[in-house]
Amino acid sequence: MANQKSPVPSTAILSQDELDLIDKWWRAANYLSVGQIYLLDNPLLREALAKEHVKPRLLGHWGTTPGLNFIYAHLNRVIRHTDEQVLFIAGPGHGAPGVVASTWLEGTYSELYPEVSQDADGMRRLFRQFSFPGGIPSHAAPETPGSIHEGGELGYSLSHAFGAVFDNPDLIAACVVGDGEAETGPLATSWHGNKFLNPVCDGAVLPILHLNGYKIANPTVLARIPTEELKALFEGYGYAPILVEGEEPGAMHQAMARALDDAFSTIRNVQDKARGERVTKRPVWPMIILKTPKGWTGPKTVDGLKAEGYWRSHQVPFTMEKPEHLGLLEEWLRSYRPDELFNEAGQLKPEIAAMSPKGDRRMSANPHANGGALMRPLRLPDFKDYAVAVEGPGKADAESTRLVGRFLRDVLSANAEPRNFRLFGPDETASNRLQDVFEVTGRTWNAETFAYDDHLSPDGRVMEILSEHTCQGWLEGYLLTGRHGFFSCYEAFIHIVDSMFNQHAKWLKTSKEVAWRRPIASMNYLLTSHVWRQDHNGFSHQDPGFVDHVVNKKADIVRVYFPPDANTLLHVTDHCLRSWNRVNVIVAGKQPQPQWLTMDQAIKHCSKGIGIWEWASSDQDGEPDVVMACCGDIPTLETLAAVDLLREYAPDLKVRVINIVDLMTLQPKTEHPHGLSDIEFDELFTKDKPVIFAYHGYPWLIHRLAYKRTNHDNMHVRGFKEEGSTTTPFDMVVRNDLDRFHLAADVFDRVPRLSVSAAHVKQSIRDRLIEHRLYIRQHGIDMPEVRNWRWSSAK
Repeated sequence: MANQKSPVPSTAILSQDELDLIDKWWRAANYLSVGQIYLLDNPLLREALAKEHVKPRLLGHWGTTPGLNFIYAHLNRVIRHTDEQVLFIAGPGHGAPGVVASTWLEGTYSELYPEVSQDADGMRRLFRQFSFPGGIPSHAAPETPGSIHEGGELGYSLSHAFGAVFDNPDLIAACVVGDGEAETGPLATSWHGNKFLNPVCDGAVLPILHLNGYKIANPTVLARIPTEELKALFEGYGYAPILVEGEEPGAMHQAMARALDDAFSTIRNVQDKARGERVTKRPVWPMIILKTPKGWTGPKTVDGLKAEGYWRSHQVPFTMEKPEHLGLLEEWLRSYRPDELFNEAGQLKPEIAAMSPKGDRRMSANPHANGGALMRPLRLPDFKDYAVAVEGPGKADAESTRLVGRFLRDVLSANAEPRNFRLFGPDETASNRLQDVFEVTGRTWNAETFAYDDHLSPDGRVMEILSEHTCQGWLEGYLLTGRHGFFSCYEAFIHIVDSMFNQHAKWLKTSKEVAWRRPIASMNYLLTSHVWRQDHNGFSHQDPGFVDHVVNKKADIVRVYFPPDANTLLHVTDHCLRSWNRVNVIVAGKQPQPQWLTMDQAIKHCSKGIGIWEWASSDQDGEPDVVMACCGDIPTLETLAAVDLLREYAPDLKVRVINIVDLMTLQPKTEHPHGLSDIEFDELFTKDKPVIFAYHGYPWLIHRLAYKRTNHDNMHVRGFKEEGSTTTPFDMVVRNDLDRFHLAADVFDRVPRLSVSAAHVKQSIRDRLIEHRLYIRQHGIDMPEVRNWRWSSAK
């Protein structure tokens, strides 16, 4: 339940003194923002501006910055009056000059970076470091206090904001949405986050749509539609829009103060009513539409061309190429009257500094923006309690993800108070066989509900919306503010969030280099409904390439797991939920499939990530003739079936079966912390024997990971090669040459002593493949010898 809070002022008109002080804060933030973009020295203009005071390379974005500074100053006023916890999310791209300026004015920046002190020398460092080698980037990166959202890539601010306030009843996320950003698909969908927000147990999001009219070079759509149409759009989304429009500072300060008072008062009234009466019905939440000129308070014109209020102010409004531009820059900087803002030492004057909230009520010091400091470990049941009883390899079938669904059900129960864990996915929880979670929670839903609806609840903790972008954004916001989550998705369509995954992985990598950032819970993906079982969806649903994308990232961030059965999947899931500062990708099928390992065997196998399956191997008394390696549940099945064929065709052949759960073990230890040493790799794969490798995804990834290994030239990898259709499960592997028959034929091609019988065996294999093709076209299912195949240890 939310804490008791101070009353909200009722649409106050600012006194002249308060208006003057807010305006001074705003001017100070604008001055510091321009200084960051342009200045190398002479931070307080105590001497005439000279060319050597200006950076040799001018980088940064001015156009959105004064609007961000304006919003930040006014939010500070409301926080001081109400004592609310407010998280500031700057959605517009590259808005760091303003966000960093405000964090420095609040003092947080200097507390975390003492060398950037709150005086003239610190101001010089603040200016010099911006977009400068060895400095900070031009967006609100992990180095920026108070930030959980970079703004380097557009579209995710609002989903991050909603993710931050789920199960966070005392938090308000003030999310500034740029009008260029508002044109992206992910942002357009994320307005619907209000249908998933429970006013009883969640916090609130205050969207502030900042319309400054232009993107890099074009007008923005929402700034060019009639005001009534714009308001109707957001009323249709379920918001009560409050319009603030203009450019005269005094009038705009008064209008913004009234708008924020109204918005915060509405939020408080909604929450008080909901929490007092336990009413979860979806309210109409406020939002603000702020219309200001792009590059507000900057040069009106540059070289006779319009700048303020036009796209030319988007980045750096002018360069130093012309001598007169130096004077234009000095005039611009002095227009903020820095002598009224900073004392002789370069410190912000005390009466202006007093406009900042205190302690962790400062938005730049909000604890939720360093969520790892708030993170509590999950309470996890014993995964071994969900094990499949395996009396012998392949003797039992199970839906592996169904067992994990039971485990996750009890994870949700164990972490119901405080609410610390949610599942995310695009309408596929039941499809992915995780439906047992609905025994303890529903799907989060606060829109209209009918009596016959299935498992919908405002209190639900299964987040489903048919937008992978929104699921990813919600989960990122949830993790970054100190909680835990799990994302299940069809394998082919997780690609939709490729770029979002990129940004999150980069955030984690950079965060590890920022001393004050605390580790957060890992981003955990379960990719199922995978490439090899698309019996009715067909080729459009067949793409295992997300893993290729993931392994591009830093080795200390990413992990990729291919558990071959339910017991290994349970172990891997438990391991991933206990980790932090990682992106874990688990790939596992949801269809009934053979179970290979007892739980004890699974624990030992997964703990190493790779190993010889002794029970399937025949090389115990010497070196193998061939190594059969497999990674993934279907490749494992086909490899073992191929070994079974080899026992029929070449009973004296010495075969070593290696199964890989942790894909990153294939890399050298120098490249990845989970990688095998060269000695370990050679012991497993030998230095000179043929290796037939059956892999779940694209074959070249295995070559990429293992190319430095001694025996790489003898590795023959089979996997998905973009051959697919709506067909039988076995025909899918046949189409991609990953089936047991092709794998067995590969052995006869590569083991020299088998060459004398290779022709006869391969003809037999070809005949069986022809029989397969004829059978499925006549019967529509796989041959009995394929459907009913079982591993037998007696052969």
